[in-house]
Amino acid sequence: MWDPRKYLDFADLRGRPFFDLVGRIGAEHPRRVVDLGCGPGNLTRALAQRWPQATLEASDNSPEMVAAARAAGIDARLIDLREWSPQADTDVLISNAVLQWVPEHRDLLRRWARELPPGAWIAVQVPGNFDAPSHALTRELAASAGWTTQLADVGLREDDTVDMPRQYAELLAGEDCTVDAWETTYVQRLSGPNAVLEWITGTALRPVRSALNDADWQRFRDELAPMLDRAYPPRSDGTTWFEFRRIFVVARTAQ
Repeated sequence: MWDPRKYLDFADLRGRPFFDLVGRIGAEHPRRVVDLGCGPGNLTRALAQRWPQATLEASDNSPEMVAAARAAGIDARLIDLREWSPQADTDVLISNAVLQWVPEHRDLLRRWARELPPGAWIAVQVPGNFDAPSHALTRELAASAGWTTQLADVGLREDDTVDMPRQYAELLAGEDCTVDAWETTYVQRLSGPNAVLEWITGTALRPVRSALNDADWQRFRDELAPMLDRAYPPRSDGTTWFEFRRIFVVARTAQ
């Protein structure tokens, strides 16, 4: 039996949504399982364990992530998912926490639904917290007088980056899919100083980091940290509650 707890702490806020997503896929004997945006491959391994008979196709647009996945034993390829098309035997397509980076992802979902074989599964999860204080305060600081010149073109994502579950359900139902769409807000207990700042450094702050030199990056962090601490006050034991909303869609193409 497939046991996701073998792969990482099921309570981990980065891993749990993946398993909540994949757990809704009803495919029993898929021929090919595709992981678009496989990252370092740690979660992809769980797909191989659940469907050992399937051909596993994994890809990412980051050379570093592809290298890490290959080092972990995953035969990952370097591609831009916007250029990807399913092979004829693709029965499961998974995109976990990736499509929020692709403005045209709604068109991609429509195309994939048309190109996948009958009865194939599409499973997508995206963050839905772009209006949360963590992101809103980042945009506020980036737009302030001290930073607007340097960060005017970084393209920080707004709260319309992704849609509501109902909108994704309507989109895929329009392609004759059967759709299960929902949202979940996870509450994670973070630890350590500047806990929320450290959490978003690898996600929401990536465009900011890319645009700044080391000194300016540290200055931006120093200014953002107290803003985040006010929005997410640390508890007396040094931990911090962090709410993270996620949007899920699992669809099956017409049979």
